[in-house]
Amino acid sequence: MLSPLVLHQHTFEWGARTYVMGILNITPDSFSGDGLFPFAAPQESAGRPVGVDSAIAQARQFVKAGVDILDVGGESTRPGAEPVNEHEEMERVLPVIRALAAEFPDMLISVDTYKASVAQAALEAGAHIVNDVWGLRADPKLAAVVKHYNIPVILMHNRSNPKTAEVRDRLGGRYVGVEYENLLEDVKHELLESVAIAKSAGILDEKIILDPGIGFGKTVEQNLELLNRLGEIRALGYPVLLGPSRKSFIGYTLDLPPDQRVEGTAATISVGITRGADIIRVHDVLEMARIARMTDAIIRPPR
Repeated sequence: MLSPLVLHQHTFEWGARTYVMGILNITPDSFSGDGLFPFAAPQESAGRPVGVDSAIAQARQFVKAGVDILDVGGESTRPGAEPVNEHEEMERVLPVIRALAAEFPDMLISVDTYKASVAQAALEAGAHIVNDVWGLRADPKLAAVVKHYNIPVILMHNRSNPKTAEVRDRLGGRYVGVEYENLLEDVKHELLESVAIAKSAGILDEKIILDPGIGFGKTVEQNLELLNRLGEIRALGYPVLLGPSRKSFIGYTLDLPPDQRVEGTAATISVGITRGADIIRVHDVLEMARIARMTDAIIRPPR
């Protein structure tokens, strides 16, 4: 039984229900085609860039659909994406985070970044969680920022390498020829290395959430296996976030582009919940929140 996480007047009772994280991509090159940047105009409206309104409008839809966390990211993680420097990343995400914090003062906001400076600025702007796709390995200063602000951190497994990426026009990028000695054991070992980094910085166990990194440095077949065996990640003793939404392993399995992957995503979400996922990170919040509630009703009857 995992200890509840109390955060900003919210209590996460792990195992009681599935929590929903909605994706707000403040990027021009998101693999899923839902990027909200560049903003429509440089002028300001109501003291903020005009284009921030599109992010607020999407967030309103997410909130109405029952989202628990809004996840704001300013750098695409698709295979082949160009890195973004910290200054540009801040220019993208900070106006959105400030606007979200003002519009939804009771809503939890996470910042999807691996850079300590961006995380710190985002937390000052109103974010409550750091979602690090490199599991505290990319920036050695990030763990100290998380500790200083006493906030939760999501540690993701990641073996992304441009040399193993293949991109097709219709289906997007995927990883090929990625070798693991033992997929689940390697993923677990590397996640626990990230946990060790966090704990050495003084981050408490109850502030740590694990993400197996579906789609990050794993082949289609490896992603399918990892999702099916998600319970082995949950058995490490930490809450698990699952992020399969619209990803290429779905597209290559069904031969469908990103905008036609809602049914495939639904299948991964439902199976993932049965395997122990505590949080689902999704683009299609309305549909996936319904999937989560229905799956919870089947496998997590009222106590």
